[in-house]
Amino acid sequence: MTGTVTPPTDGPLAGADVLEAEGRCLDAIDLLCAARRHRSDPAIDRRLAALRHLAFGELGGATPATASEAGQSERSAAGSLAEVEAGALTSDLVRRGILGCGALLVRGLLAEHVDRLVAGIDSAFAARAREVAPEPDDGWYDPLRLGRSEAQSLGRHFVAGDNALLACDSPRVLNDLLDLYDELGLRRVVAEYLGERPVLSANKCTLRHVRLESGTDWHQDGSFLGRGIRALNVWVALTDCGVEAPGLDVVPLRLDSVLPTGTGDAIFDWAVGPDVVATLAERAPVLRPTFQAGDAMLFDELFLHRTGLDASMTKRRYAIEAWFFAPSAYPSGQVPLVW
Repeated sequence: MTGTVTPPTDGPLAGADVLEAEGRCLDAIDLLCAARRHRSDPAIDRRLAALRHLAFGELGGATPATASEAGQSERSAAGSLAEVEAGALTSDLVRRGILGCGALLVRGLLAEHVDRLVAGIDSAFAARAREVAPEPDDGWYDPLRLGRSEAQSLGRHFVAGDNALLACDSPRVLNDLLDLYDELGLRRVVAEYLGERPVLSANKCTLRHVRLESGTDWHQDGSFLGRGIRALNVWVALTDCGVEAPGLDVVPLRLDSVLPTGTGDAIFDWAVGPDVVATLAERAPVLRPTFQAGDAMLFDELFLHRTGLDASMTKRRYAIEAWFFAPSAYPSGQVPLVW
């Protein structure tokens, strides 16, 4: 919290307006986060989403952090995925996993909250589907209001075509998710790993209900995000997946740079071709982990992966991914939301 915030007697929304006018959007976020713990209010959720975007400018004083050396002398082994139970998760274990095999598999991170999150995704999808004839405002679908260039960068039509929805367009799910991650201690872990207060990308926080006919292309997110960033993705399976439902195919290897794209049989110019993946097989053969609903995978922009899908699968997968960045090394072209 950036300071002691006393809301005026006419309510938290009015108090947030006063704080924003004073250039204190970070304090306004704290005020509304405290208010929503006591009552559900779509107006608070909508205002919080907007303030998270506006508050990024207040982080301008952040200085690049020096990554901790803790754990760098004891890396996870390449070729197999590092795993940890949710209760033992630390930023040091995240760092060891990423530096050794590219990622850390966290068992049971959201196991007790799966039904609630799936219901939220279903509600957000249903609210988007009835946008042409909206029901009373419930906060499930209310697209984040942005200027033209930022709105275009979100690629909302492309996301919808992939049977997904940006969390920033469901303020209730967005704030529920961030509050839940905070309660579980994940905010502390991400902040320690990045060395700064985490900033979420609105472009890359996505609610998914993966279709069985979805595309599957190898990629590193660094090919979209650029160089010189510090990132951590929290990818959570909300369905048992990897056998009957699509999971992830991964190359359990720390890569130090973005690989060549568009080569061999790559479908898109941003995709890593199977010829490149084949050259890595001797060091780290492709794995398809089996996830239980609530398991999570944490990785950065250099991790090589794709949707793990084959013709034998009969069930669809729910999932949430959320990319967090250090504000001092935030990628251009991404819409920031302060956590």
